[in-house]
Amino acid sequence: MGKKYNQVLSKIERGKRYKVEEAFSLLKEASFANFDESVDVAFNLGVDPKHSEQMVRGAIVLPHGIGKSPRVAVLAKGEKAKEAEDAGADTVGADDLIGKIAEGWLEFDKLIATPDMMASVTKVGKILGPKGLMPNPKLGTVTFEVAKAVKEQKLGKIEYRTEKSGIVHAMIGKKSFGPQKLKENFVSLIGAIVKAKPPTSKGTYLKKVTISTTMSPGIILDSSDVLNVSGMA
Repeated sequence: MGKKYNQVLSKIERGKRYKVEEAFSLLKEASFANFDESVDVAFNLGVDPKHSEQMVRGAIVLPHGIGKSPRVAVLAKGEKAKEAEDAGADTVGADDLIGKIAEGWLEFDKLIATPDMMASVTKVGKILGPKGLMPNPKLGTVTFEVAKAVKEQKLGKIEYRTEKSGIVHAMIGKKSFGPQKLKENFVSLIGAIVKAKPPTSKGTYLKKVTISTTMSPGIILDSSDVLNVSGMA
């Protein structure tokens, strides 16, 4: 792996900030793995997440999805439970599902809950929270529109949030998508990130943007061009 990594690393100019179009074309050349790698983006933002008002967080359905369909569980009762089942949820339940989660069952990637179930959800908050599975109204996972929520999650709705260092990591698809689809997913995501800029953020907001596949070195993008292609310049 070291030799192959160094070979592709030599194709990336040290210190260069690549235009978006050029970067996504180079991404395929900078990949050497023999499987369909995920493509990830990292945004270094000019925010201090230690202050809650500077937390950048949200969710978005990318135009081409992310290449995989997550397992979706729904906490709902009555008609809303049936609505979730009809929309394609993998698991649907109410207090019975809360009981399973309390016993350690976590065979799902996303959890949606209707607002009337949230009092019960708090009973398992200590289990869900550390796993990043807690339903959140800001992310569209606490809602009575369960059919819409399930379909969005199945399409590959992604969540993003700043880490302690002010970096946002997100997956934007698979290597097999090709440059154009990956670029279109990227443009949608950067648009959401820029719109989410906290009013209290001062100075340069988009400090550094890097794309990479699972195994490849990172390619640094020209932040000015990133803003241009997103229409946010």
